Amino acid sequence: MKFEQPVSVQWLAEYTGAKLVGNTTQEATGINEIHKVTNGDISFVDFEKYYNACLNSAATIIIINKEVECPEGKTLLVTDDPFTAYVKIVKRFRPFEPASSMVSETAVIGEGTHLQPGVFVGNHVTIGRNCIIHPNVTIYDHTEIGDNVIIHAGCVIGADAFYFKRRRDRAVQYDKLESCGRVIIHNDVEIGAGTTIDKGVSGDTIIGEGTKLDNHIHIGHGAVIGRNCLFAAQTGIGGKAIIEDEVILWGQVGVSKDLTIGKGAVVLAQSGIPASVEGGKTYFGSPAGEAKPKMRELAWIKRIPDLWEKIYGNKSL
Repeated sequence: MKFEQPVSVQWLAEYTGAKLVGNTTQEATGINEIHKVTNGDISFVDFEKYYNACLNSAATIIIINKEVECPEGKTLLVTDDPFTAYVKIVKRFRPFEPASSMVSETAVIGEGTHLQPGVFVGNHVTIGRNCIIHPNVTIYDHTEIGDNVIIHAGCVIGADAFYFKRRRDRAVQYDKLESCGRVIIHNDVEIGAGTTIDKGVSGDTIIGEGTKLDNHIHIGHGAVIGRNCLFAAQTGIGGKAIIEDEVILWGQVGVSKDLTIGKGAVVLAQSGIPASVEGGKTYFGSPAGEAKPKMRELAWIKRIPDLWEKIYGNKSL
């Protein structure tokens, strides 16, 4: 998320109760997760094993729970609880805005776009030209939708990220990381009934031009889906996954978070993708592998009882 106006690190330190280390005169222009940060952004880190990644990232201002050597040109905000400080900043610059109507007065709806009965369009939403939004679709604040998009009944676009920090010493153990990202849907996308697409925690969840999603699909926070992809029903995409162009995922495929599926890959039904895979190949199984070797493995597994009987007779396995 980018701020409407730059914010001084002095103000940020006072607002969060943090100690200021490093450059004390610069300004923050946004707030973002480590994998999305750009110059001028605030990020946070509260596990030592991730210190180097955060300190050496593009983030300019880093909220951290231990005073360490500050990289040149950066600013550290040192506080016991970086997570809470980060959430406090998010709530300040992206507060909840109650709705007062089914279609917000701040929404921009393009020429030729039709909203069926029961559609909710939140604050600061942009919808392009010649779109059809079917009944009972919910479009959360700050969503951006391109031209010629079809969204079928019952979809939820822009719900919060499923992202919590566990606090074992509290009765309510899970602290919510407030979402300030968006969903961006490019031109000529079609989204099937009952599909849910979560906004990014602080960046954008993106659906590329020409991509078609079947019914009852879930796209996790910050996922980036490429152009002309095809996903069949009940597919689930984990947060921050990157699906490159022209990927086909058949029914009930599960894709873990923080991975990449290469351009033109095809994943057969009910497969599970736990790690990045190359493009241009067909995959099957859970964990998924290239389809032909996986099929041969299954064929051999089916032969095990016969092979056992030939070798050991009637002895039990």
